[in-house]
Amino acid sequence: MRLRSPSLLSSVAITLVLAGAIPAAAAAETLREALVRAYRDNPTLNAQRAAQRANDENVPIARSQGRPSASAQTGLTDNFLRGGNSFTTPERRLDAQLGVTVPLYQGGRVRNGVLAAETRVEAGQANLRGTEATTFTDVVSAYNNVIRDEAIVGLNTQNVRVLDTNLRASRDRFEVGDLTRTDVAQSEARLSLARAQLQSAQATLISSRENYVRLVGSPPGVLESPPVLPAFPPSADGAVDIAMQDNPNLIAARRVRDAADYDIRVARANRRPQVSATLGQNYFNFLGSLGQGSAAGLGNVQTGNATSAGVTLSLPLYQGGRPGALVRQAQELRGQAIEQATAAERQVIASARSAYAVWRSSLEVIASSEAAVNANKLSLEGVRAENSVGTRTVLDILNAEQELLNSQVTLVSARRDAYVAGFALLAAMGHAEAEDLGLDGGPLYDPTIHYAKVRGKLNDFDDGQRAVPVSRSTSDTPAQTATVTRPLDPLLESNVDRTPALTTGVDTPRP
Repeated sequence: MRLRSPSLLSSVAITLVLAGAIPAAAAAETLREALVRAYRDNPTLNAQRAAQRANDENVPIARSQGRPSASAQTGLTDNFLRGGNSFTTPERRLDAQLGVTVPLYQGGRVRNGVLAAETRVEAGQANLRGTEATTFTDVVSAYNNVIRDEAIVGLNTQNVRVLDTNLRASRDRFEVGDLTRTDVAQSEARLSLARAQLQSAQATLISSRENYVRLVGSPPGVLESPPVLPAFPPSADGAVDIAMQDNPNLIAARRVRDAADYDIRVARANRRPQVSATLGQNYFNFLGSLGQGSAAGLGNVQTGNATSAGVTLSLPLYQGGRPGALVRQAQELRGQAIEQATAAERQVIASARSAYAVWRSSLEVIASSEAAVNANKLSLEGVRAENSVGTRTVLDILNAEQELLNSQVTLVSARRDAYVAGFALLAAMGHAEAEDLGLDGGPLYDPTIHYAKVRGKLNDFDDGQRAVPVSRSTSDTPAQTATVTRPLDPLLESNVDRTPALTTGVDTPRP
């Protein structure tokens, strides 16, 4: 069940256009493939679907309270010890009863109970949408974290390689007396620090890859760059306006609040009269054990039937204060639901505004970082050239290399932050579910199908299907490593792979 209006869907069209079907290989290589795999195999999402199917059953449970009920009872009695003057007591007696009860009026309990259950089904369906959006946001974050951390590992690897070359050159110049021991120590210290940073970056990459496996169910391959996100509203207020109508978590909180109002009516029904119709059929058989008993006027009757029908009116007069307590409790629970709806509204507003702010600021950081990377490249080239003529020190080169690395790391981090914040903004606006993203890895899960199937069921012996695992275990997935095969973005490439020989000032290829 889609709870948003078509006009709002058309106002912000959300499409991730990625070509190709899912390959047979285990590794997802595009964001679409990762999202489809998570949509099928994420245990959190599959668990929420099962929870919603269980929630659907509350409707037939509530409806059953207003349906006829039938019961049968039988018993065999053996009077092995009787009084000496007992002429009417048989030695054995077989009894059987069949009764049908039809509720006619229960004070509104059934009607309002069904309405409450149906409203909570709508809330559960909205919660399922919210779980989808949260899962997809986590996958998008994990996907971009891997890309970012692979780039950072590549940059730090490149930095270690360059600093190692610098150290060898510094030692050569120290041997010929061109540099001091201090210059060599500075190069050694900077190389040691770079190696530590590389190890930290590798550990972070492994953690990001393992988190990807947790969410998607398979290791990341060589991930392609994510697709461009759609256009967003021109202001944070525009995003909030959409979120206030389409955010699934807010819709769910409002539905729970509405259901609590029906709960109050159910509680009040406990003070109202109840009317039911009954029909009974009784059968007895003395199994030939009843004596002649002519004195009792019973003749030789060994079997009999009795049929009864009636209407029962139950009028509660006093129940020890229980109905009043139930009403007060339901009213307070509705107060809780009202406050929770307000809290959800505040959360949606804050999420939309903060995601919008992070997205906009990250775009500014990207632009600034790209300029900084280009400027630091030129600066490093200049410092190296000046060092070759003796106007710059080794420390100046080391600092310029570190500044270039820092700006490159800032750039890849900003790219990740902008994309994740943009997708989080889509989620806050209620436009980050499978239907919005156009996932075509098979039919989408429709929670209304199960609900329509079970809401009118009458069979007491329909147990449904036995629960079986849907998401697969990742225990057989190999431990992730920090190996990076993804090439660096051309903007992140620099001339650091061609280190000038510090003794001659002439550029030589890195060995």
